[in-house]
Amino acid sequence: MVTAIVLMHVEGKRVNEIAEYLPTIDGISECYSVGGTYDLVTLIRVPTNEELAALVTEHIAPLEGIQKTETLVAFKTHSRHDLEHMFSIGM
Repeated sequence: MVTAIVLMHVEGKRVNEIAEYLPTIDGISECYSVGGTYDLVTLIRVPTNEELAALVTEHIAPLEGIQKTETLVAFKTHSRHDLEHMFSIGM
């Protein structure tokens, strides 16, 4: 499984519309509107790098209102949430 974080600069009046739309696309698990340098942060989880590339270049970047994207590919997950899940199944 490939996990990526996509940081986006979005035209101001389109932030809410795009934030609500993105999680309807297969492979996008979450979308956050954020303060700071970026407007939206999206979490993607797909089986392959090829699917990640297609999702970003064919489904996210071309959306009207998205001005720029930066994609961060995760190498390893370090999460308290994942540890709690692991222990809840008896590992």
